[in-house]
Amino acid sequence: MHLKNVLFVCSQNRLRSPTAEQVFSTRRDIEVASAGTNHDADTPLTHELVAWADIIFVMEKAHRTKLQKKFKASLKQARVICLDIPDNYEFMDLELIDLLKARVSRYLG
Repeated sequence: MHLKNVLFVCSQNRLRSPTAEQVFSTRRDIEVASAGTNHDADTPLTHELVAWADIIFVMEKAHRTKLQKKFKASLKQARVICLDIPDNYEFMDLELIDLLKARVSRYLG
């Protein structure tokens, strides 16, 4: 069985996407990674990461726009889903974790 590769994307890869990566890393049916769209992100988004992903969850519409502009060649068949989660949370914030679980789970089953 092919594990789904799931990529979480925010701006800096410091708060939202690493939280999502940690929350979903315990699932056995998916591989997870996270990255940021900004060039100075902790883990900057790369063509390799985009090409690796089956599903890409972006936190805001601006991230989807950057992804589609800068990484169009690598996007291939990946589904891009916007979670509409603003940059108002700390790393591993309980409210953020609840939001992520509620919004991501419907796509991952």
